[in-house]
Amino acid sequence: MSGFPPISVRQPQPYDLVDDPVRACGIGTGFEGQFAARVRDGHGVQIAEVSVHAGGTGIWDNFDITLAVGIPSTPQGTLEVFDTSQEDGSDLNKVVVPITFGRALLDPYHGFAQYSVASGDTLSSIAARYYGDANKWPRIFEANRHQIQDPNHIFVGQVLRIPQ
Repeated sequence: MSGFPPISVRQPQPYDLVDDPVRACGIGTGFEGQFAARVRDGHGVQIAEVSVHAGGTGIWDNFDITLAVGIPSTPQGTLEVFDTSQEDGSDLNKVVVPITFGRALLDPYHGFAQYSVASGDTLSSIAARYYGDANKWPRIFEANRHQIQDPNHIFVGQVLRIPQ
């Protein structure tokens, strides 16, 4: 046994900001070389699913897939890549990657800028600088939920993603 997991997702990384379609890549195999990927919104609602062919039983293969999601109802969601049990249809070897949907924050979404927090900054002041509207601070908060638990507590030197 090689010790490699049956499925390994290389991109997106946990908490990445993703676009539409969501692109995923990695390596894996499944029963008869088939496995699947799905995207769920923050409520757990499935919004896309695709099958992945990995070459055949016991064959490892690179995968590069796209899942069209539109504009999800929540900024946070998950990518799941998994094999399906031939016995009961349950998910096997599932890899779950938390993601943030760029288009749920800003449409159209074109990526993000990095901003280093300076003394006196607030999410509102950063939103005013980038969007011309201090009330758009929630999009910066959601884009950085993996590192900000309280929108009133950001710190000097923290590098934030600013959706563009």
